[in-house]
Amino acid sequence: MPVAAEAQVSTDLQRAPTLTNERYSEDWSKLADPANRTGRWTEPFKYIPLNDDGSIYLTTGLEARSRYEGYTNVNWGSAPDDRFVWHRFMPYADLHIGKTRFFAQPILSTITGTDRALRPVDTTGTDLLQGFGEIEVDVAEHTSLRMSAGRKLVSLGAGRFLDTRYGVNIPQAFDGFDATLTSETRQLTALYFRPVDNSPGDFDDRTSRQKAIWGAYATQWLSEDRATGFDVYYLGFRDRNAIFDQGAGKETIHTVGSRIFGNKGPWYWNVEGALQRGTFSGHRVAAWGLGGQIGYRFLETPLQPDISLTADVISGDDDPNDPTLGTFNPLFPRGKYFGALSPIGPRNLIHVRPAITVHPYKDVAVSLVGAAYWRQSLNDGIYGLPGNLVRSGQASDERFIGKQLELTVAWQATPELNLSVSASVFDPGAFIKDTGPAKTITMVGAMTTFRF
Repeated sequence: MPVAAEAQVSTDLQRAPTLTNERYSEDWSKLADPANRTGRWTEPFKYIPLNDDGSIYLTTGLEARSRYEGYTNVNWGSAPDDRFVWHRFMPYADLHIGKTRFFAQPILSTITGTDRALRPVDTTGTDLLQGFGEIEVDVAEHTSLRMSAGRKLVSLGAGRFLDTRYGVNIPQAFDGFDATLTSETRQLTALYFRPVDNSPGDFDDRTSRQKAIWGAYATQWLSEDRATGFDVYYLGFRDRNAIFDQGAGKETIHTVGSRIFGNKGPWYWNVEGALQRGTFSGHRVAAWGLGGQIGYRFLETPLQPDISLTADVISGDDDPNDPTLGTFNPLFPRGKYFGALSPIGPRNLIHVRPAITVHPYKDVAVSLVGAAYWRQSLNDGIYGLPGNLVRSGQASDERFIGKQLELTVAWQATPELNLSVSASVFDPGAFIKDTGPAKTITMVGAMTTFRF
């Protein structure tokens, strides 16, 4: 059962400091026993019995978030400066009827302070963010099968290939179905989803006809608390109109990969590698990616410093004149992949990012992150998080993209209220200077998030 009051204060804007991003994975059924209650004012909303024996109950909650972002030299000066405030309000209701449940979460969203063209991540008006039914059956001792169908937020593993896009204003939802078989030490999920295409009007979001994802994801836990283990997975993906520096066309790819993860004492780690094969415009795809993070927490040291190193090597296309495509496709990655300022995405990239977080007060975290970026292939361009081509690489033989520095401060004012501010700069390198405007991008962000 999640206990918000004990959540570790974090400045990671991709993942909220309390509760979960998907919300439906939270289990509040233990509140049926009065001995498990702490008296927190939110508890009456988390477990509402609807019959005498408590087998039918309702869980409710909400998120109210406002986030300001101000940019100068967007796309290193290729686009006008931008500043805006995102707002979203996401209540939810989770009805449990024995082993059956129905989960619904609308979203009310808007953007203020800008008159530029709206993007799918900016606002979707009022719409259904999540709505699905689920049934759970016991198939053996300590083994259950959960099957769901409808619209939901989905995150697999570390979120490198399928994630909620939580950091921006509109999370990425999917329409489809999944089935998860869980035992004490193993879990296997099979899925088929199509992303939801967001539009700025009310109740006009639709299932994508362009993209689809399917596959299987297996986890073997190596500790009772499930904090250590490894994953293996297969993910299939189709995009009827994929765009790369090499050209545009239909892409069908198959990703096979594995992840090793752990969180034991002061150490934590997460290492992942994947191969991609398939076709693009009728020709072969051969791509790959490797990345990971290792960190150490000084739990007995003043300020409790947390240091980590993240690195990625992600393939690009070696020859635009060769029909074989070598550009790695991250499918549906996190919404702010490299931090609050993420002008490029994980394609054709070498990336190194050291970070340190300290806690000057019990409920305050301060993080300083540095990063450097290079092109993996000198014959491919750089791409944005949605997969758009940001700069073509066919007219430059420079590798260094640039370096970035980001400072973030977060305060967990109450178990439900988190306040954070961040400042980022991205200094262009030789490749950016060689391919167009090359001014330093700056970004300032401020966010308030209330969740229970």
